[in-house]
Amino acid sequence: MAGRTKQDYHNYTLRDGRIVVKHGITDDVSRRLSQMKSRRLRFTSMTVDPVAVSEETARRREKWRIKAYQRSHRGRKPRYNK
Repeated sequence: MAGRTKQDYHNYTLRDGRIVVKHGITDDVSRRLSQMKSRRLRFTSMTVDPVAVSEETARRREKWRIKAYQRSHRGRKPRYNK
């Protein structure tokens, strides 16, 4: 039986007020938050999924969330997911 993949990635969403500006994944939430601030991205809050998943699952969820956003916003991606 193969071993389980390491589940240490989280999906996150950056918002500027109510507007979603980025969907992403990270394995270290506090480091990623400081990276986003140092890049001077304009956002007011970061929402992190509490359940850790494998990197593959996190990437799949990120793509799904971006596609769902595009369906609701005339095909445009969130501001920082270009």
